[in-house]
Amino acid sequence: MSRRRHAGFPEGLSDEAAAALCDFLFQLATACESHYLVQLRRHHDRQRNLYDPEDPWRFPPNAPRSR
Repeated sequence: MSRRRHAGFPEGLSDEAAAALCDFLFQLATACESHYLVQLRRHHDRQRNLYDPEDPWRFPPNAPRSR
């Protein structure tokens, strides 16, 4: 038995409905990113330098020790 590749998306949408769905999802993602911008930036900043490549066992001085 094979699974449909994109089982979460409906089949047989008209071109107009597909365009409306994509537009809605784009607007939703934009609104979400705008609402959580500060938190997203903080998270990405923390992820940027998680370790020192020269001494990978050391945490950066301002890195949180526990998660």
